[in-house]
Amino acid sequence: MIQEYRAHETVNPGGDPSLLIVCDHASNATPEGYGTLGLPADEFARHIAWDIGAEGVSRALSRLLDCPVVMSRFSRLFIDPNRGEDDPTLIMRLSDGAIIPGNRDVDEAETEKRLDLCYRPYNAAIDAAIARAEAETGRGPNIISIHSFTRQLRGRPERPYQVGILYDWDLDTAGALLKSLRAEADLTIGDNEPYHGRLPGDCMWRHATRRQLSNALIEVRNDLIETEAGQEDWAARLAPHIEGAFSKT
Repeated sequence: MIQEYRAHETVNPGGDPSLLIVCDHASNATPEGYGTLGLPADEFARHIAWDIGAEGVSRALSRLLDCPVVMSRFSRLFIDPNRGEDDPTLIMRLSDGAIIPGNRDVDEAETEKRLDLCYRPYNAAIDAAIARAEAETGRGPNIISIHSFTRQLRGRPERPYQVGILYDWDLDTAGALLKSLRAEADLTIGDNEPYHGRLPGDCMWRHATRRQLSNALIEVRNDLIETEAGQEDWAARLAPHIEGAFSKT
């Protein structure tokens, strides 16, 4: 079932401002009047509509680390907040074999409407959290972005890792996370896998890279966090690694 629409949510807004978690694909909701974008409703349970488990992991990390989380409340199929405004994949017409009828005829006016309705308010909420950190601590926050990925995509070979660390310029934070996680013998860690962290215009580029704020994006394989128990377990597992990665700051 499609969730009730909200553009964004800030969890624990009074938490430690020195760390900010963002979750771009927390929700599979669409605004009123858009329904399922012409897709069967069960398509919105798939990874094409959201990052399965990422919301629960983010909420648990907020509690464990006592930090704010800004999360989207709209589906990436409606508009993807982890893309630049001029990115051709901002509004997807085809995703992992699914044609999205409601996106087929999206023109410039409709794109602008969706930007104003969802994308820009979400980014404004992240900007507000960063501004709060600057006002209260004299500096911008360290930023972690939480995502999830599929074990396999479009018939390609199975991905061998449970967690991926994505990064751009901040080699220190990424390196600390990679070293720390690799110390756990039962984990295989992706280094800028399953995607590359250098994507000009994406959420971390807009909010962290351009400001030179310490940051990293953490991808967790979604079959590991599809249940509440899995989300709690992985948040508990990730929390000390995140704390350790930023202990230098």
